[in-house]
Amino acid sequence: MIGVGGGGLVIFSGVDPLSIKLRSSPALARVVPFVIFLALTACQGQLGEGSRYWFYLAKTVAGAWLVWTVWPVVTEMRWASSWEAVLVGAGVFVMWVGLDGHYPSMDDLTQKFLCPLLKSVGLSSWCPQPATAGLPWNPHLQFAGSAAMAWFFIGVRLAGSTFVVPPLEEVFYRSFIYRYIIKPDFEAVPLGRFQPLAFVLTSVLFGFEHGQWLAGILCGFAFQGLVCWKGRLGDAMTAHALTNLLLGLWVIWRGAWNFW
Repeated sequence: MIGVGGGGLVIFSGVDPLSIKLRSSPALARVVPFVIFLALTACQGQLGEGSRYWFYLAKTVAGAWLVWTVWPVVTEMRWASSWEAVLVGAGVFVMWVGLDGHYPSMDDLTQKFLCPLLKSVGLSSWCPQPATAGLPWNPHLQFAGSAAMAWFFIGVRLAGSTFVVPPLEEVFYRSFIYRYIIKPDFEAVPLGRFQPLAFVLTSVLFGFEHGQWLAGILCGFAFQGLVCWKGRLGDAMTAHALTNLLLGLWVIWRGAWNFW
């Protein structure tokens, strides 16, 4: 790092401005990576069916870089293994698959309740299109002429959901949102502290980020409970990764693309 005082130019060698900003604020380090990841998720499919896959690749690469960037300052972002993490991760997978089809999806709720409300106030154009309106997320269909491309994107999805999504989501929800609800000075709140309102609100927010909202809420309860029980984030990251890995393998084995 080369600095020039008196309001002059500061040149950071090998460190970009975004990294500097993220590492300068405990809140930004936990929030911005997730927001960027979510923004890239929203771009999937906006430029045609193929963009769903290319934007997933982009957000996986960007997410991995963001995790690496904030790793030095988000000290609780450390993988940890325990029998509790394995049990919760496997149990959430069984629950996620077992509940499928037994409750209305987020699309169903949106079309049944939100869209009529928007239409009643003249905002029908704001009604979200169902995620199921296009083709299912199936690389074998999208890249029917290239098995190598299809398996490449399957591998990207499996790797991204297993190794990138867990640290980003767990840090945002369990490290930041949960503790911030308890106290704005969230770093002063121990990870293992249990607070009922924060526990429920964080899990509900986590659940409604997913299309399978009920399974998502129950998943949020399980992961947040694991953090409170163990007093650290790493077990929830491991459980989350195991759930996503098992779910991804289930998708590939059974052709259950609706889970992706």
